[in-house]
Amino acid sequence: MLAKQEKKRKRHKSIRAKIKGQAKRPRLCVFRSNNHIYAQLIDDDNGKTLIAVKDTELEKKLKNNIEIAKAVGVLLSKKAQDKNIKEVIFDRGGYKYHGRVKALAEGAREGGLKF
Repeated sequence: MLAKQEKKRKRHKSIRAKIKGQAKRPRLCVFRSNNHIYAQLIDDDNGKTLIAVKDTELEKKLKNNIEIAKAVGVLLSKKAQDKNIKEVIFDRGGYKYHGRVKALAEGAREGGLKF
């Protein structure tokens, strides 16, 4: 199991070396656990989180994890539209672009975010 965690850390480190969020174009950071998924928009210049969303904030109780992740992406994009944020930089956090991470990105794109 340690090798799997080390691979994720290595992927995350190489991703973070290349991307940086700004006030105009913040970084959309994804974190997923076994049970939940979280997303936040971060301004790295000021070191502040602009918007944070988690799956427990959803009104509907969806059964499928993929649908929940997509709904989190849509909710994040709605909150971003309220703050006049239209473009973001996607940070998958070392996770593979597959499953829930991909669904969250697709939901954010459906809501109107561009990346």
